[in-house]
Amino acid sequence: MQKIVLLVLTDNWADWEAAYAVAGINEEPDYTVKTIAVDLLPKISIGGLRTEIDYCIADFQDFGNVELVILPGGYSWLENRYDEIADFIKRAVGSGAHVAAMCGATLFLAKHGFLNEIKHTGDEQEYFQEKLKDEKCYEGKQRFVSAQLVNDGGFITANETAAVEFATEIFRQLGIAPDDEIDLWYGKFKNGMFQKMRNEEGHGLPS
Repeated sequence: MQKIVLLVLTDNWADWEAAYAVAGINEEPDYTVKTIAVDLLPKISIGGLRTEIDYCIADFQDFGNVELVILPGGYSWLENRYDEIADFIKRAVGSGAHVAAMCGATLFLAKHGFLNEIKHTGDEQEYFQEKLKDEKCYEGKQRFVSAQLVNDGGFITANETAAVEFATEIFRQLGIAPDDEIDLWYGKFKNGMFQKMRNEEGHGLPS
């Protein structure tokens, strides 16, 4: 039986943030990515992609094969509290699933107290703290790390520029390839396919 990765979608979701991760996971025969949302209406991404929804959060009960829940960023995280998604995340974590969130979705996790006891990151610290200044449930200010990505306590958090790092850490978390293969993938997609060649020819950055 395939293991499941759930992709939580909202209106105006950031399609590019999870693209590398979703594509890589779906290439592995042991995994399948399914979409889930607060309802079954198609969700339109910031890039205008219309995405069908596989599961409604209120009806989802079978966490037995769920390995990971991915929450890409998007405009809706700042406009809504999404208490029903928070309850769903609690159930997923309680079943042993990991959670990976990026950009605005990290603010959502913070609002609901998921990041209080673990190291985490998001977009710029000043921005992060400003958006959460009135949120009584967020008590993790001292645990914020200014980094592209942090993996701690079952939660992967990343800022809006870390799509490659986000995918890389998800691949490691799921164990879908040996570390050396993941390292090669990261180097190519982070630095460019011909970066090494340019440097060897003397056309790279000044030494």
